[in-house]
Amino acid sequence: MTEELPAPVDAALRVASAVFAIVFALVVASALATPFADLAVRLGLVADGGNGWQLLRTLGQFAGFLVAVAGYLVFTDQRDLLRFSRPSLREVGIVFGAGILLLGLQYSSLFALREVGLSTGQNQAVVPAGDPVGYYLAMVAVSLFVVGPVEEVLFRGVVQGGLRRAFDAPPAILLASVLFGLVHLSGIQGTAVERWAYVAVVILLGCVLGYLYERTGNVLVPGLAHGVYNAAIYAVLLANAV
Repeated sequence: MTEELPAPVDAALRVASAVFAIVFALVVASALATPFADLAVRLGLVADGGNGWQLLRTLGQFAGFLVAVAGYLVFTDQRDLLRFSRPSLREVGIVFGAGILLLGLQYSSLFALREVGLSTGQNQAVVPAGDPVGYYLAMVAVSLFVVGPVEEVLFRGVVQGGLRRAFDAPPAILLASVLFGLVHLSGIQGTAVERWAYVAVVILLGCVLGYLYERTGNVLVPGLAHGVYNAAIYAVLLANAV
């Protein structure tokens, strides 16, 4: 019979486990992303450092996230941690509604920051290595079907799901969202204030995604909503680049 841990100890272990899952995912992604893109260069499929290389590096990174998530779930014997199913018609409506809400929250946050004389840094992922039109067009699809869903599998499914076993919903959502925001910090260009302002906006958006997962119990709902939001950002960039 397994002895139950005291609540504070269990909570601390759950936070440590969530941090470990994120660090493990980042390490695996780092080990796969650049070698995967470099292999394509050696095979003559893409130019070194070009848009194709950058896109393949992104795909390799998120493949690494999935490999890490699978390994984490097996290693910790928590295969039941992820909750997902084919979205219902109602959930499809929630996905698109939430995507629009996230976009609105982002622009509202940027407006509010400008009103107090602040701005956010720039995410390096939106900076193309070559022709912006081709890159943004490809990233619309990659964001929708890869980036959004995979990030949510990690941060909402594994991280928030694990925290939820020791915390009530609000602190679990907030903790997962803070970790989600902090992970983005290294990929942001700008001053220290601009980078932290960006992280604050990401935390806010993460809380919305966490709430979606809590309410629906289906990680594909926040995953696709996240994808719709990201895809919309690249669609706006594409429209401005044409």
